[in-house]
Amino acid sequence: MSIKPASPVTSETPPVHDQLEFFIEQARLAGPIRTAVVHPVDHNSLLGAIEAAEQGLIEPLLVGPEHKIRAAAEAEGIDLTPYRIIATEHSHQAAECACDLVREAKADALMKGSLGTSELLSAVVHKTKGIRTERRLSHVFVFDVPNYHKPLVITDAAINVTPDLSVKRDIVQNAIDFCQSLGNRAPKVAILAAVEKVKPTMQSTLDAAALCKMADREQITGGILDGPLAFDNAISLQAAIDKHINSPVSGDADILLAPDLEAANMIAKQLIYLADAKSAGLAVGAKVPIILTSRAEGTLGRLASCALASYMVKHAQGGN
Repeated sequence: MSIKPASPVTSETPPVHDQLEFFIEQARLAGPIRTAVVHPVDHNSLLGAIEAAEQGLIEPLLVGPEHKIRAAAEAEGIDLTPYRIIATEHSHQAAECACDLVREAKADALMKGSLGTSELLSAVVHKTKGIRTERRLSHVFVFDVPNYHKPLVITDAAINVTPDLSVKRDIVQNAIDFCQSLGNRAPKVAILAAVEKVKPTMQSTLDAAALCKMADREQITGGILDGPLAFDNAISLQAAIDKHINSPVSGDADILLAPDLEAANMIAKQLIYLADAKSAGLAVGAKVPIILTSRAEGTLGRLASCALASYMVKHAQGGN
């Protein structure tokens, strides 16, 4: 499993915009992963899990109140005969049961159903019953942007609101490890701020400088970091040249680390709605990947998120 090689682009041939589809195809070839689907009791959550199963991406374990799951299936005309249902009384118990399945090595990934993200993640990070690791959980968005030459990861747009330096270290390391599971051995990380120079009055620039030094001291490993970088010179080599910035990351970034959740979320939504970007996402940093799709997510995003989880699972099993 790997990232699709970049296609050559000329003035006559626009860039091919099918990276997420490539991830899905590769994951399908690799075989399904056992996925605990937590509280799939409405149209989107149940249909998303069944679509992924029919595509050969996941082997779903439907965890939640059985009567609600069957009622949702009946309303959609879905035959649940091929799938296992693990009955619980309510959504909170479903989240706890899904974590139990992971700890017992009966599930390789989690998928959020019809419950709040905070309810699911509170079970994940429980000190004794959860599936946390020594790192902070974080979220990665993967974008296929029409005018960018490779997949672009943005973090953290969903979990950590105002991360401090230690949390940013975990966010960066999670993102690097995620990219390595996709086959990128040394992803390039652009640490974003509003300016490219360290300013004592701008905390984001101080954090960026510290993160780069932490990478020098191997407190962050596996990636190539640079920052602070403004968005333009992170994405555009010409913008960096114009500003006399000599950076191995400029114009070739794999990961954009935003200074906080609001900035990351705005960048992500702008790419989707103004740049026609396709997206998928996961929560990472737990013992297994967590497929967090919003209720507004389309079929491609749901399937691609499952495919990305498959990459992580197969990589952990030695498949990459």
